[in-house]
Amino acid sequence: MAKTRLLTSTSVFVAPALLAMSVSADAANPPEFDQCVIELKSTAKQQGISQTIIDSSVANLKYVPKVIELDRRQPEFTTTFGDYIGKRVTDWRVQQGRKLLREHKDLLDKLTKQYGIPGQYIVSFWGLETNFGSYKGKMPVLDSLATLACDPRRSDYFTGELMQALRLKQQYGFSDEKMVGSWAGAMGHTQFMPTNYLKYAVDGNGDGKADLWDSTEDALTSAANFLQQLGWKANERWGREVLLPENYDFSALGVKNTMPLTQWAQKQLTQVSGKPLATPDMDAALYVPAGHKGPAFLGYDNFKVIMRWNRSEFYAIAVGHLADRINGAAPMTVKPPKHQRLSRAKVKQLQQALNNKGFDVGKPDGVLGRNSIAGLQAFQRSQGLVADGFPDKDSFEALGVSY
Repeated sequence: MAKTRLLTSTSVFVAPALLAMSVSADAANPPEFDQCVIELKSTAKQQGISQTIIDSSVANLKYVPKVIELDRRQPEFTTTFGDYIGKRVTDWRVQQGRKLLREHKDLLDKLTKQYGIPGQYIVSFWGLETNFGSYKGKMPVLDSLATLACDPRRSDYFTGELMQALRLKQQYGFSDEKMVGSWAGAMGHTQFMPTNYLKYAVDGNGDGKADLWDSTEDALTSAANFLQQLGWKANERWGREVLLPENYDFSALGVKNTMPLTQWAQKQLTQVSGKPLATPDMDAALYVPAGHKGPAFLGYDNFKVIMRWNRSEFYAIAVGHLADRINGAAPMTVKPPKHQRLSRAKVKQLQQALNNKGFDVGKPDGVLGRNSIAGLQAFQRSQGLVADGFPDKDSFEALGVSY
């Protein structure tokens, strides 16, 4: 791969004035971007992209300031689990999902038989990714990927994705106008990045082309194929909501504390009905995304598969719960409590306070990851608090940080 010339934060390439403007058809690219495109053309040629596509598409790539703006935008506040799930598993989405499950029954039954993925999961992914195809993104994929490829932050990754998008265009003859998606280059009903599109997209309707924009059959078949390739276990569910016993110690929490269902049953976890857990030969991990006062979930192996699609526990729970609701299940038994949204600055203060007290959570970054949760649990346990790793008011106060 040719060495792509990158543009630094001191160049006109990422100047605030450019970030604020939108690119029109006749807007001039920054000169640094044009130089980068020259080197992208060389890379494309080395990787076997046809000269026709290099001349018609690569040579006409446009810099999109909005893409850099969105890439740099960090939310000021963290999202609570209650807010997250409330915006995604809505009554409308449940009802629409049930309608589409019936409407596409024949196809979904065929996909379940062929790939082992029950239809409600495929429909759930579809609903969460693009609201069942109603919004697939409007950003020009090639321009977006080129803008990110010519930016230092993740140049190698996005240069690779751009080359894959060009291969996709070469393989199927998609027009540049058709290839629209998210600002980061995800495309179609199922929001596949170009690499995943080439690896996993399937021609579901037999027209010789895997079209994730205009063919629902192709898109749903591709989602089923993707999930199977990610390791989905047929005849197993994603997980379930469970009830915890009084005074549960939360020593076993998160994916690093996966254990057989028989051990979870021994810890007195139950189904939400109060009945004992069924104990087939399956492993599970416990998640309490809203702390000990909120709902608790056991995630099985398929929960990990969902997280290979999107590395977010909130997302994985939303997919599983929406799939259950689409399939006729009731809402959560334990409602997520309302929590104050924490600013990233406030989370940094909490992390620094943990470090200061000898509970090493690494460099404060405002993101409550696994290390921070483990450190917070250890601190909570030392203070006689409920050691659920959740940043509640009591934990902030015990650390001497205002909530």
